[in-house]
Amino acid sequence: LSPDCSFTCHYRCRALVRLDCSGPPGAGDEDDGNEQVLEKDTNVDEPSEWEKTELDQAQVEQRIKEYNSQINSNLFMSLNKDGSYAGFIKVQLKLVRPVAVPATNRVPSLQAGRPHPQGVKRRTSFYLPKGTVKHLHILSHTRASEVIDALLRKFTVIDNPRKFALFERSEKDEQVYLRKLGDDERPLRLRLLAGPSEKVLSFILKENETGEVNWDAFTLPELHNFLLILQREEEEHVRRLRHRYACCRQKMQEAL
Repeated sequence: LSPDCSFTCHYRCRALVRLDCSGPPGAGDEDDGNEQVLEKDTNVDEPSEWEKTELDQAQVEQRIKEYNSQINSNLFMSLNKDGSYAGFIKVQLKLVRPVAVPATNRVPSLQAGRPHPQGVKRRTSFYLPKGTVKHLHILSHTRASEVIDALLRKFTVIDNPRKFALFERSEKDEQVYLRKLGDDERPLRLRLLAGPSEKVLSFILKENETGEVNWDAFTLPELHNFLLILQREEEEHVRRLRHRYACCRQKMQEAL
């Protein structure tokens, strides 16, 4: 909603709107203002090219060498003796709502002499600054859900981790594509496969929309599309489970 002309539109459609508002530039703009591209939530319909790529040990070692040769910092990836690898990922926090953190132990001067009762948990809420970025050092087997937990611990956020979701962001053909990562996906593996370019792949922490949905408000074609998406999500979940058990079975057979 613009405060100058009262025009209302969806934030993903804003780049398509062309209005000559007389208000001051940048007023009411919730984004950075330098990203005039459309955002498209790909979810399960358009998976990343590298999502299903499988690498053997030699390919992993070669990819790590190529990755390290392309970066201009000391945030290298390293191969461990057990075949896993470690490295850094950068996560941008784009949170619209305030987060809850423990209240400071320092008592304000106005309340000095008013001791707080023992056992009372104190908490406060605040908005994280726009553009907040955090680098995390993780392993190749670190899951997306563990990355979320680590980020919340870094900022001492005490909200339920299920309130948040990790997204991968990519740019292609002047469009921004977002896809929510599954809990078991490995962000460092995606980083290695995509390379160090932030345009090719970057990570964003956003709120996880978990509210109740009024399905009666949708048309029949929309409901059919939702059913198709659910079917694809179910098939992908089953595929990941089968892959996990196949890996366990293979390791047991190798041990035998």
